[in-house]
Amino acid sequence: MTEIPEHLLKRSRDRRSAAGGGSDDAAGSVPAKASETAPAAAAARAAAPAPAPVAPAPKPDAPVVRAAKERRKVPFWAMVPLSLLPIWAWMYVRSVQDHPEEAAGPRAAGQVLYGKCAGCHGGDGGGGAGRQLSNAEVLKTFPAIEDQLRWMEFGTEKYKAAGIKVYGNPNREGGAHQTGSYGVMPGWAGELTPDQILAVTCYVRYDLGGADEASEEWAAEYEEWCSEEAPKYLALEEGKTFGDMEFANVGTEPREGRDSAYPAEG
Repeated sequence: MTEIPEHLLKRSRDRRSAAGGGSDDAAGSVPAKASETAPAAAAARAAAPAPAPVAPAPKPDAPVVRAAKERRKVPFWAMVPLSLLPIWAWMYVRSVQDHPEEAAGPRAAGQVLYGKCAGCHGGDGGGGAGRQLSNAEVLKTFPAIEDQLRWMEFGTEKYKAAGIKVYGNPNREGGAHQTGSYGVMPGWAGELTPDQILAVTCYVRYDLGGADEASEEWAAEYEEWCSEEAPKYLALEEGKTFGDMEFANVGTEPREGRDSAYPAEG
């Protein structure tokens, strides 16, 4: 469109004013204002931010998930007591169980030392290369503890050298045990001290052999030799020997339930 020169517009306004037609400033200014505001409006529209995209509706939770979210939660203060429940349960079970009385004194020491014997006699005394000790078998062979101590101290070779053909009870139930008829029993003198030999003997008699220390048959022997405060065991711990106790060399006279003869020390 051709723009009208300003001097012509002024002339036209003057003529209208003279003729009483009023000012045409407003009319004349309209095209100019429209032409001036159109670019500004377009620029404003271009600068305006684009409308934000509408987020899709959230997918509903599965019934299991919804139930988990709606379930009442454990209070924080209750977590510590709940975490201690396994320990309380363990302590309760332990408190109501019967605990076997642990052996002490020579029997406790003998249990450790018995490992030297287990290779032949078995871990539970059931026998193997050596004779069975469990189920009172050792008590049948050695009704007197002194005879078992002698056998432990000297062993097969010294018994044979002394000409002793039967060890232990010659009237043993099931027959006497012939010296050297079932493997070779080592003599433990020199490798074990006297108190250690007694400790193993006590363990074998009362833990493997089944002697009842509370019974009339074994109570006196137990108190003298194998209890925690047994005077014979305490004396051996202090350095005494079996010879000091006057049973290692008691002669050759047979006694009821005893060896028919005894080897000499050394």
